Amino acid sequence: MTYQYKRISSPLGQILIAASDDGIKGLWFENQRHHPDITHWQAVRSQKWLDQCASEIQSYFEGTLREFKAPLSTPWGTEFQQSVWRELRLIPFGQTTSYGELAKRIKNPQAVRAVGAAIGKNPWSIVVPCHRIIGANGSLTGYAGGLERKTSLLNLEKADCLN
Repeated sequence: MTYQYKRISSPLGQILIAASDDGIKGLWFENQRHHPDITHWQAVRSQKWLDQCASEIQSYFEGTLREFKAPLSTPWGTEFQQSVWRELRLIPFGQTTSYGELAKRIKNPQAVRAVGAAIGKNPWSIVVPCHRIIGANGSLTGYAGGLERKTSLLNLEKADCLN
């Protein structure tokens, strides 16, 4: 399958958005860990899901959007990773939880490290809010897009961990 993509500017740097006919395939910051190889993907100016996602990202950074509506494409990853990513989508705007709590929510409390690894490979930065996961002691740990971006996203959301 060939994916289409475009790049957009954001207050936190360039973002690559990829889509297929059924929805958003991924969203990555420039220089993010686990950035995909887009060699065989098609750059486009416009595509319905790319355009919707780009508009939603802009609204998010303007502070007027709290929940993304653009559909996500057939998921990447293992069943375990997909279970973690589904649970991430349930964390409300402006709230945080810990890796351990997320492991409990997926009914696998011993899998804290595996949850962390799955979060690190989340292909939908911002849209699937992996930035809302913090350390058990409230510290900001790990983010494939970098801790500065994680801090900025949580500040934008006025997240409970920063109060």
